[in-house]
Amino acid sequence: MANRLLEVRDLNVSYGDAHVLWDVCLHVEEGAIVSLVGANGAGKSTLLKAISGLVRPQAGEIVFRGRSIRGAAPQEIVSIGISHVPEGRGLFTQMTVLENLELGAYPAGVRARMRESLEYAFGLFPRLRERSRQKAGSLSGGEQQMLAIGRAVMARPALLILDEPSLGLSPMVVKAMFELMRTLNGQGVTILLVEQNIHQALQVARHAFVLQTGRVVMQGPGRELLDDPMIRKAYVGSLAAAH
Repeated sequence: MANRLLEVRDLNVSYGDAHVLWDVCLHVEEGAIVSLVGANGAGKSTLLKAISGLVRPQAGEIVFRGRSIRGAAPQEIVSIGISHVPEGRGLFTQMTVLENLELGAYPAGVRARMRESLEYAFGLFPRLRERSRQKAGSLSGGEQQMLAIGRAVMARPALLILDEPSLGLSPMVVKAMFELMRTLNGQGVTILLVEQNIHQALQVARHAFVLQTGRVVMQGPGRELLDDPMIRKAYVGSLAAAH
């Protein structure tokens, strides 16, 4: 069996009385791109937040590199190799591009290699070097997404979690974003992707999970799910729009 970098077992999450995730099981193999798809409100972002320590599960287990991280603080989770780019990017808009990137090198082991990590981020996104003294809030939507991902890779993660990276971007920028994912993956970064563009998300994924009202209802190789009649029926709008 391939090496499982991340394993989520029977995870349950509630917000007050509202039960959002029910016995969710998911795994991410090292070196893979894994997509998590589903309608709005299915619980996708909540699952990502539970993995990165931003919400606390009521039950279940989250295992990264063989150790339980359920209940660990977000800063500890970043330090052990998981970076999360949230929906909406979460940039410090009044700080410069460079300052945002430097904040990404939070873990102590990475801080010592700040210059090297900056060169890595600038190599992925040459435009960020050009804009390094600009305030993050003055960037275009595509540039802001580049900065959010650039800041995440500053921590040199083993697992990069991306929540809706193409949201609100032009088709040309979306294409570049998916090419970037393949580049990062080719450099050894494992990716867990939540993406509204179902067609692209399933095409890029080695394996995918379908979440429906807080439960995993289907999983399999991305290309197989793309051809599945149930998926095509459920997401016919997004699949048709993607062609």
